[in-house]
This record gives sequence, C-alpha cells and structure tokens, in this order.
Amino acid sequence: MAKQFWLAVPLAAAIAATGCATTDPQTGETQRSKTVTAAGIGAAVGAVAGALSGDGSSSRRDRAAIGAAVGAAAGGGIGYYMDRQEAQLRERLQGTGIGVERQGDNIVLNMPSSVTFGFDSSELTPAARQALNDASAVMREYPETRITVAGHTDSSGSEQYNQRLSERRAEAVGNYLMQGGVARQRLDIVGYGENQPVASNANEQGRAQNRRVEITLTPTRQQ
Repeated sequence: MAKQFWLAVPLAAAIAATGCATTDPQTGETQRSKTVTAAGIGAAVGAVAGALSGDGSSSRRDRAAIGAAVGAAAGGGIGYYMDRQEAQLRERLQGTGIGVERQGDNIVLNMPSSVTFGFDSSELTPAARQALNDASAVMREYPETRITVAGHTDSSGSEQYNQRLSERRAEAVGNYLMQGGVARQRLDIVGYGENQPVASNANEQGRAQNRRVEITLTPTRQQ
C-alpha cells in the first residue's frame, strides 16, 4: 500500500506547484498565490484517501490520482476565490494611495487618513469616494466575504476623543460602502481609537501610519 501512496505523491506535488504570482503596484512586491498551499494540502490528502480506498494496486493508483485532483480543487477553493478578488482590488485601486495586503486568506485594504480624510475630519475626500466606488464594485462581485471596517488614530489628543474619531471615520467608510451597494449584513464597523498602533507615536511619520482605516475581507465559507 505504501508503494501506491508514493506513486500518487508526484501528482499531488505537481498540482500543489500550480498557481500564480501577483505584483503589488504600490510596492512592486511579488506575492505567490495563496491557492498553492491549500491546493497542495488538498492534493496530498486526496491522494492518500484515494490510495487507501482501492482494492487492487491498479485501482489504488487510479483512485489516488483522482483523489489528488479532487482534493486540490477543494483545498484551493477559498484561496482561488480570494486570489481573484485580490487581483481585481489591486487593479482597481492602483495609484489611489490605498494599500492592498494579503494575510493568509484575508485581504486588508489600508486607507491612510492623508488619502481619505482632512485634518480632524470624518468627511471622506473626493479621491477616497472614488476609490471606495471601485472597491465596492469588487466587493459586490464577491459576496462570500465578511467585511470589517476598523478606524484607528494616533495618540495625539485625549483617548476618549480619539476613540470617537476612529468610530466616526469607520462609520463614514462603512456607510459609503453601503451606499455603493454592499449589503449591511456583510459589514462589521468598529473604532479602535489609539489602541492598535502599527508604528511609533513618538514621531510624525509613525503617527501618520497610525491614522488609518483598515478594511479586512474574510471568506465566509468553503468556496
């Protein structure tokens, strides 16, 4: 039986190796498709299951091959769904100043306040509205994602004021997405104030990075 399993491994490896790379137009960084890992795991599991289910050696080889292919398709489903969404977001948001980052199967859109809001304001700029029009068009096309809109500030001012400002900015973005046709039930809108910095608040460069709204897209189920 071990022999039949190892005959299936090259096929699983070949399927696992398939995938694509995407380049972030903001940074020039190349990122390999997250579908590859999921498909590879699915292929390996499918190959083992197929090999173990056959009675004869020939049957086991055939079943291992079929199992590897089916397992790869199932394992790569979520990754492929999010890969396509990521590629479209990168294309639509190119040149807007809004970053697109992949974190596992999640996609994070980083909207700095310098692009989205005026000083001490929760009123979206015209450029931010256009970018959100493009983002919401992609979100409508991929409805099997949960969308978390999170507002963040630097530590300037009182903690209470920063908390409310972060909430107002998150609400402004979330409300605009809904105006663009994104279903309310897909959205979680939250403000974190100054409590989740990504850089030091000791200098202006760090504070600027901390003033942001992040939109996180999370797959809701197996595609």
